[in-house]
Parts: sequence; C-alpha cells; structure tokens
Amino acid sequence: MTDVTLRGGPGAAITAEIEVKRSRFICRLERVETEDAARAVVDAARREHWGARHHCSAFIIGPTDAAGQVRRSSDDGEPSGTAGAPMLDTLAGTGLVDTVAVVTRHFGGVLLGTGGLARAYSDAVANAIREAPLVARERRELFRLSLHHADAGRVESELRARGVAVLGVEYAARAELRLAGGGALHEVVAAVTSGAGTLEGLGHEWVDVDLNSVRR
Repeated sequence: MTDVTLRGGPGAAITAEIEVKRSRFICRLERVETEDAARAVVDAARREHWGARHHCSAFIIGPTDAAGQVRRSSDDGEPSGTAGAPMLDTLAGTGLVDTVAVVTRHFGGVLLGTGGLARAYSDAVANAIREAPLVARERRELFRLSLHHADAGRVESELRARGVAVLGVEYAARAELRLAGGGALHEVVAAVTSGAGTLEGLGHEWVDVDLNSVRR
C-alpha cells in the first residue's frame, strides 16, 4: 500500500462530522511531522470544543517502512479499545502517515455500547478521509533540470501533464526545475526537451506525489 498524507504540507487540515443516535462525532485530520505537533492538535480540539467530554485521538508519524515510525492512540475516557484503536486502524488501513486524527464526541443522550462506539469513531475518521485531499508520500531520487527561461513554462507544463512530480522552479541566470524521479523520467525529459535537457542528481528525499501519477 502506498503511503498517503494530506495535500498542502504540515498544518494542512480538514474537519468533518457524523451523527450517530444524536451523538455528534467531529473529526479533525491534520498533517503533522512530530509527536509534539500531533499532541498540540489534540490540545487545540479540547480548547475549541471545551464542552465535550471526549477528544479521542490517533496519529502515525513517519513512513510505513521506517523502523522509527510512531503510532499512538488514546480513548480519552471512553471504554478501553472503543475509540483510539479503531481510529488508528482506520488511519493505517488507508495508508495515512504524518497525520493526526482527533474525534470530539458531543453526547446525544443515547448509549451506543462498545461495538457502537468503535464503529462510530472509526466511521468518523473514515468520513473525514473521504473528504480530504490526499497526496502520495514516496522516497524518490531528486534531479535538477536547467533550461532557458523561454522554454521553462512549456517544459514544466508538459512534464506535469505526463505525471512528472515538479517540486519547484527557480529563476536565476537559467530556469531550474526540481524534479522527483519515478517511472521513465529520463525518457520523458528527453522527449519534451528534444534531447537538450540534462538531469543533475540531487540525492533522495521524501516527497509529495500526485496519486494519479502513482497509479499509472
């Protein structure tokens, strides 16, 4: 499964809500890079929804294949195993990384039981994920492509149209495109530059990649 995260870099967030037997479950998903940042999102939910008793949470920090990946969850006063664990399973099952989910519950007066709670917390996270704009998170080789200014706009547009991840463009004496490797990058660059473009390696880095380019 490909790792995914919220589009837009650290701090990108989305909030979605479901109602189950008059209880409101408000889920906030936010992209984070550290455990401290994830816990800060939980604290912010407590301040925003100060009248609610439960602010359950789950987060995954780091790529799936990394030994140091951090996974944490909290039931925040709900019966053990009915909130944090189902939320964490939903994040992991979708491939989400570098993401915290906080579900605030406003009690509606009807007890849901342990099974009902687990489904509600899981569904709240799943609903937010469905509404969230996502990007793939992959470790790729980086390259610099140097071009004449007059050619840069056309080449960038054609590369993006062919699914190449263009991470940035800098304009100095020449235009320099920063690209993430993947697929037949060298062949694509040769085609759109008529063989004039030369790629300079810049090492490897975790980058955001459009999901459509991953699925091709």
